[in-house]
Formats: sequence, C-alpha cells, structure tokens
Amino acid sequence: MCAAASLAIASLLLLITVAATRARGADEPEGEFKALFDGKSLSGWDGDARFWSVQDGMITGRTTAEQPAPHNTFLIYSGGGLRDFELHISFKLGNHNSGVQYRSKDLGDHVVAGYQADIVDDKENRYTGILYEERGRGVLAERGQKVMIDEKGKKQVESLGDAKELGNAIKKGDWNEYVIIARGNHLVQKINGQTMVELTDAEPGKAAREGLLALQIHQGPPMTVQFKDIKLRELKDEQKPETGK
Repeated sequence: MCAAASLAIASLLLLITVAATRARGADEPEGEFKALFDGKSLSGWDGDARFWSVQDGMITGRTTAEQPAPHNTFLIYSGGGLRDFELHISFKLGNHNSGVQYRSKDLGDHVVAGYQADIVDDKENRYTGILYEERGRGVLAERGQKVMIDEKGKKQVESLGDAKELGNAIKKGDWNEYVIIARGNHLVQKINGQTMVELTDAEPGKAAREGLLALQIHQGPPMTVQFKDIKLRELKDEQKPETGK
C-alpha cells in the first residue's frame, strides 16, 4: 500500500473516531439531580426569619395580620447563580400569591427581580403557570402560550393549548409539581406534567441567562405557602429542552 493511501485511510479512521466520540457526547446524560432542601432546616437558603421556617418537613412561608410582609419578600437559594438547569419543586398554596423565581437578581433586603413561575390562588384560576417578570416587563407568557420575544422586544405568540383546560391540571389547595427548564434563552414551565408556557427571550439587556433561585411571599393579606421535594440538575448548553407534554 502506498504512503498516500495509508494516509487517506488513517485520516478517514480519525474522522470516524471523532464523529463517534461526538455522538457519544450527545447521548451522555445531563448532570445528576441534587436536592436543594434537606427537609429539616433552611440550610442553604436565606430569608426573613419572621416569615420563613420549616414545618413538618416542608419549607413554609407565612404572613399574618399581626405580621404582614412589608413588600414581596423572598427565600433565596444561596448556592449562587444558575445558568442552564432543570428544576423540580412541589408547592402547595393556601391562599393569595407566591411563585418560584429563577435567573433573578438580588436587590437587597430579601427582594429579587427576574423570571417568575407564578403561583396564585385566584377565583378565575388564571395566573398559576404563567411566566412573569418580577420588577421587570410583567407578564411575559400567559398559560397556554408559546412566546418569542425578538431583539426589539416585540412578542410573537402561538398557542400551546387551552388555558382553562391546562388550568384543570392544577390542584387547588393541594400539592402540585412545577418543572422549570431553562437552557440558553429558552424557558419552559410545566405543572403536573403539562406544559404551561414556553418562552424564547431574545431581547438584549432584558433576557437573563443566569441568576438566582428564590421562593416568594407576596405582600397583602395573610397567606401560607409550602414547598418540598426540591431538586435541580445542570443542563448542557448544546441540547434543546423538551417542550411537549
């Protein structure tokens, strides 16, 4: 065999090896899930002790008529900023208004700003599942919407499903599981296995690629909210999140 042929074969084998390695990399699992709450204490979390505690193995946020929240107040995960991730968290709202903040900024005094997976006890059952931007652009995606925000801040909206029908999957006053997937500028929020919203946020200076995780108590009437089974795994940048039900 001539030297040129040997070189060609060696080059071909190298290309096959590289392709196989890349294929294996694409099939590798995401990072392992890790628990963010030990079920016993608020270790790893920072919040106003007047409102946040652990009761019966659950993170509990509570305000009373005698001890109202002076403003929306948050229990902030102290593990630092998160980029691409998949979060699972179970919640039960007794009344009023709460939410799960992600890719958010710490403004001090247990106040944050950023994306929020909303949780609301309202008669119309309209708001739980929406994607809201706390101290920012407001409602970014209603339940049942697939939204693209372009570079100029203009929204393009498609339907993911009927908002009322999706709302029927939410158990009022009982435990529900939120799944939040954030990868690049693509965000997906699910409750009890149903995709509630999907957002692609391409607005410069507004879209967040990294930030804090936090849990909300909303100012206003006395309220109670509880969280448990909180686990998170990091995702690889090059893969797209699942968006189906």
